[in-house]
Amino acid sequence: MKIESQTYQARRERLIQSLPDNTVAVIRTGDLCTRNNDCEYEFRPNSRFFYLTGFPEPSAYALINGKGETVLVTLPKDPEKEQWEGFRYGTEGTISTFGVHDAVPLDALDSVAIAVLDGAQQVAFPFDDEPLRQQVLQWRDDLASRARAGAIAPTQLLDLSPAISEMRLRKDDEEIALMEKAAQISVAAHKQAMRTVRPGMKEYELEAELNYVFMKSGSRQPAYNNIVASGHNACVLHYIKNDDTIDDGDLVLIDAGAEFGCYAGDITRTFPANGKFSEPQAALYQVVLDAHTAGLKELNVGAPYEACHNAAVKTLTQGLVTLGLLTGNVESLIESKAYRDFYMHNTGHWLGLDVHDCGAYRVDGASRPLEAGMVLTIEPGLYVSLDNESVDEKWRGIGIRIEDDVLIRADGPYILTHGLPREIAEIEAFMAQGREL
Repeated sequence: MKIESQTYQARRERLIQSLPDNTVAVIRTGDLCTRNNDCEYEFRPNSRFFYLTGFPEPSAYALINGKGETVLVTLPKDPEKEQWEGFRYGTEGTISTFGVHDAVPLDALDSVAIAVLDGAQQVAFPFDDEPLRQQVLQWRDDLASRARAGAIAPTQLLDLSPAISEMRLRKDDEEIALMEKAAQISVAAHKQAMRTVRPGMKEYELEAELNYVFMKSGSRQPAYNNIVASGHNACVLHYIKNDDTIDDGDLVLIDAGAEFGCYAGDITRTFPANGKFSEPQAALYQVVLDAHTAGLKELNVGAPYEACHNAAVKTLTQGLVTLGLLTGNVESLIESKAYRDFYMHNTGHWLGLDVHDCGAYRVDGASRPLEAGMVLTIEPGLYVSLDNESVDEKWRGIGIRIEDDVLIRADGPYILTHGLPREIAEIEAFMAQGREL
């Protein structure tokens, strides 16, 4: 399962067509990152670069001219280095495998870039890549210094990020297939965690179950740092220590997703360590589940992005009033944002090559209308701090989030993370079955 080189070529051509005439686009993937001393992290390509090229190696650059023709600048073939560090495509392999117009070794970067930029009116690159900005400015200055020899330097700099972000926001069929694969690997991992959790385990033991399923299923790494939060740790939104003991009576909140083909899955489930929700846990959980259901109904083509969040907030606030954690008129509580003591994040985000994927949420000052091919998460939650003395003690230390990945389709929302229990009875039955194995 992969994206064909023709798809990447079509993306580059579409990108150039979206830019002003006589523009050259430049983008790089980044370098290996040192973990400590002489040990490096496994390389993961820059998402924007990978979206346009599919090229997986570090220290690479792509220069795309006004015709959509691409020169990839890559590490050269080097048998000695490959003996230590592994295979490289080299220039010939890059051309034959990735369908680019030309490929040159990295030591030719400056001369090739200057040649490609000569005569271009604009040069576009991601403005948030400061090292690349400095390189582009140097190439422009070198060209300007050769004006007497007939060289023509670009006169305008354009930010490439918005154009790529708009393209990435709408997923094609190949991307959707990869994303559903990432989602289903993630589903399998969460099921494994529900089956194997026992009071007395360490959170990292449960995390190991997630990573085992990820890697066994073809995902080399999680899409982000796994969150395995038991008890009151679930009230820390990005808890990643994962080193506490899971106690009997705890809820366990797991926020974890596999990465497959560089595309992210992103799931959160909350379940009881001993297999049975307590009465307060079940009451709060049902409020979050109702908010998930209400938000999901709003994920339709043409609906504003924020409609899902608004529906979830209304349901959460009503539930908090019903249970006595908030008092007052629901609409007034929403207007004053009183619910934010218990729910302090949005109900979702774009999903794709990055877990918090690119793309504007508002267009011309208004919430963006949803379109077919967009993928986003839906993740309402409630978090009652141990320190919140305004509520009955029975609620304190409970943290709950329910998250799924949703594809917007013309016929309604499609849950990519299908097959994973959400209902209280389903979770308890599934966990009971797991204890019988």
